[in-house]
Order: sequence, then C-alpha cells, then structure tokens
Amino acid sequence: MNPTIVHLFEAPEHRAATAALIHHEFWREVPGASAERMAARLALADRADKLPLALIALQGGTLVGAINLVDNDDEHHPEWHPWLAGMVVAPAWRGQGIGTALVRALLGHARRLGFERVYFGTDGPGFYTRLGALPHEQPQPDFWFMRFELEPLASG
Repeated sequence: MNPTIVHLFEAPEHRAATAALIHHEFWREVPGASAERMAARLALADRADKLPLALIALQGGTLVGAINLVDNDDEHHPEWHPWLAGMVVAPAWRGQGIGTALVRALLGHARRLGFERVYFGTDGPGFYTRLGALPHEQPQPDFWFMRFELEPLASG
C-alpha cells in the first residue's frame, strides 16, 4: 500500500473528516471534546515549516489516516518537545502499512525542522518499537512514553 501523504492544509476538504477520525479514536469519551474543536485545532497546522503539522494519508482520494506533530502533549513534561500525536488509520485500512508510512513521513518532517527527537505516548508500543522508537518512561502498566531519536540531515 502506497498512500499519498500530504499536509492537511494542502487538502482542506479533508479537515472535517480528519477531525472526526481523530476525535472518534482518541477523544469521544472526553467531556467537552468534539470533532468541531478538533477541526479548529487542525486548522492551526497551516504551514510546512512550523509546528503544529498535520499530515493525512489518502488512497485514491479517500482519507485513510492522519498524524500530527505538536509542540507538547503532556503538561507534566513540558521539556519533552515535539510530540507525535493523533496517529490513526481508518479501521478498514489498518494492517496495510499506512501507519508506518505516516510515522516515517512525520519523522522526516521533524528532522527537516531540526528536531533531534520526537516524543509520544502509547498503549501499544510494539508498533512503534518496530519502527525504531525507544521506551522513555512507563508511568502505568499499560501506558508508555516513548521517543524516536532522529539522525540529523546530512549537510552539503
């Protein structure tokens, strides 16, 4: 599977669907959260050269996944910067390499922006360790903070 991965601001017609996908996966049980609020947050990702970044995966024009790079996603660790957040693949498209493609694309953007590492939290570390992520801290038996260490871009 080779999805097309683009910045969400390059395909704004997918913003509402992206917001709904992320909201349904991570926020539907959170009081006060809504897909509309998520869409407003995603609208802040309006350039490729600064945070936040929002990338989407398209297959034949259909939204199949999303991933974000944000400044921070944990109030207890403001020094951990930046964060991979909201990585989700639509259920019908899981297991086809789309999540891997999204993570790799996001890490490439983080590297180009000069970041040395990217943090994130997950209840499923296996997927990320296969992509090279390292455990950073395990605050709960079923939750890990992890990080990707990024190689600097070769100069010249």
